[in-house]
Amino acid sequence: MHDRELYARILGVTPPWRVEDVELKAQAGEIHVRLGWERGSTLRCPECGAPCSTYDSRERSWRHLDTCQYRTYLHAAVPRVECPTHGVRQIGVPWAESGSQFTALFECLAIDWMKAASVSAVARQLQMSWDEAWGIMQRAVRRGLARREREVVPHLGVDEKSFQRRHEYVTVVNDLQGQRVLFVADDRKQESLDGFFAELTPAQRDGIEAIALDMWEPYIQSVEQHVPDGGEKIVFDKFHIVKHLNEAVDRVRRQEAKALKAQGDERLTGTKYDWLRRPKHFSRQDWREFAALRESRLKVARAWAMKETILPLWEYRSAGAARRLFRQWYFWATHSRLTPMIEKARMLKTHLANILSYLVHRITNAVSEGLNAKIQWITYTARGFRNRKHFRAAIYFHCGGLDLYPH
Repeated sequence: MHDRELYARILGVTPPWRVEDVELKAQAGEIHVRLGWERGSTLRCPECGAPCSTYDSRERSWRHLDTCQYRTYLHAAVPRVECPTHGVRQIGVPWAESGSQFTALFECLAIDWMKAASVSAVARQLQMSWDEAWGIMQRAVRRGLARREREVVPHLGVDEKSFQRRHEYVTVVNDLQGQRVLFVADDRKQESLDGFFAELTPAQRDGIEAIALDMWEPYIQSVEQHVPDGGEKIVFDKFHIVKHLNEAVDRVRRQEAKALKAQGDERLTGTKYDWLRRPKHFSRQDWREFAALRESRLKVARAWAMKETILPLWEYRSAGAARRLFRQWYFWATHSRLTPMIEKARMLKTHLANILSYLVHRITNAVSEGLNAKIQWITYTARGFRNRKHFRAAIYFHCGGLDLYPH
């Protein structure tokens, strides 16, 4: 088999294209394949498919999968046609997407590698520049978002993710059932979430059954403004509420530890995570050792007991029974003389209706927290991002559940 026939089969080249020449540059470690267009073949407008006359041709090159140890490049003079409707247009080629300097097979390989490693690592291994590798990722994300169908997503999760180490955030909207990221926007303002709802059709907005989010007022206002009966569909996330309660317990511990330490009492030194850990996560030995503290008359022991007492609220089936538990707990917390617990109790009472909406919809942001962990891995692997645009693209690439590959 001649080299031109071999590469025609490897590349899947079919008429009117043909392999005209194959050149090995052994010293440079490269193979160059020249492709040609058979004269007299019908040329069609890439926009409308109408037969057109040839206008001119432009020389183009593409990086292809390596042949053994040799980098392989394709070259072709790609015709341009003159369409009466659309003007001068360059025809498409079957081995690469429009505007790409890489073949579709090479982009597929790079995408597979970037799913498992950083852009920098893939660029080094495939002997590309960082910008070239990043361009492949960006094109993959654009393809995936363009192919995404306008489907109804009944259960959404809204969360924020910190960007770099400053107090900068991106807003992330997740499909809780599909476990994928649907939307990423800069900041955590109302306008950030408004942008997501603006992209939805009326049917998609009507199809939203519940949205899990934290008690962040800009997000609440956005949901109430854009989602029909949005106020009733908000579910304040259990994990964020527990986080608030843990913050209150830790404030009590820090205040009390400081006072005790001044008296020479070191009982609370090094116990921070004992008060924040759930009982089921203790070993039997650790739980016995913790007994002396949790059964003491310390203020933090009372705060811890309050936190643990309210947690069964999310196990109730009856909203009435859950309200009775909350009323009893609220009286205890607000009469505890523990300022951090009083503040959190009042906050929860203000938002009680959307806390108890969990009993109807039974959703949490656990999926969002899992996706956040993946986003954290992406950030760590990339050693941070230069800007939010790159950060958003990486989130869509790894967490968007998109069809990334060129067809």
